[in-house]
Amino acid sequence: MLMKEYRICMPLTVDEYKIGQLYMISKHSSEQSGGGEGVEVVRNEPDSHPQHGPGQVTEKRIYLSSKLPSWAKAFVPRFFYVTEKAWNFYPYTITGVFVSFLPKFSIRIETRFENNNGSNDNVFGDQPTPVENVSFLDILSDPIPEKHYKESEDLSRWQSSKTGRGPLEEGWREDHRPIMCSYKRVICSFEVYGFQTRTEEFIHKNIRDILLIGHRQAVAWADEWHGLSLEEVREYELAMQEKTNSKVKSSQNNTGTASASRPAFSRSISVTDERSLKKMGVTTAAMSDPSASSVPQSPIRLNSTPE
Repeated sequence: MLMKEYRICMPLTVDEYKIGQLYMISKHSSEQSGGGEGVEVVRNEPDSHPQHGPGQVTEKRIYLSSKLPSWAKAFVPRFFYVTEKAWNFYPYTITGVFVSFLPKFSIRIETRFENNNGSNDNVFGDQPTPVENVSFLDILSDPIPEKHYKESEDLSRWQSSKTGRGPLEEGWREDHRPIMCSYKRVICSFEVYGFQTRTEEFIHKNIRDILLIGHRQAVAWADEWHGLSLEEVREYELAMQEKTNSKVKSSQNNTGTASASRPAFSRSISVTDERSLKKMGVTTAAMSDPSASSVPQSPIRLNSTPE
């Protein structure tokens, strides 16, 4: 098991990002879908939590066969998907990720958003994360894969006409106002002898890239979502969800990766992950066998939807 806490600051407020997050995830998922791979949303509905209040629960399937390293392709089916289930009780969220045929694989991401520059060392209220496990990600200067670079999303060139913010300059996290931080505690577990360390490090590297790209985009696209109401962004989310699902299914049909090509494995979540979610107050009964649910499922990928 490998745990890291990522802290990603943005020149936004927590209230603003409630809209920006939903917009960014929807647009990002659509951009990354096609060619038989990407994000298929199968469930997106209101939910409530006794401690965190009203929120939203989503379930996704993320198809990502081509994104695996060569050493991983040796023990996975040619076509497969990763399942993500997320509970969004903003400004607190819980995300669980697992693979249908790998019950010893799981990822749990616990997120909290606060209006500060990453200075809270015990944001989750249980115990401080060891310093060596904390990683600050800088959306301005930290490198991202070259294929994901876009000049329009370069925050050293960005300027928002709606907010008057930007461009960002070196040291911006120390004195920029407003500023908020996305705290993400990521626990990755892959308990397979000979592959555990390499796989867990690979996943964390991908998660780092996903978080950097997604948070950069949320800021760079601010003029597209700033000022939208929650109802308006939910309408946008639904429209993009339908478009994205259509792209994924159409591409699969055209490339012969339809359901007949998918492995007929039963799906399960690891006992460790299920117990952890229950401790957080999340009901996991529906996760034991998602395939038995009458509600369609939704996807996630390692180059997945950032939060």
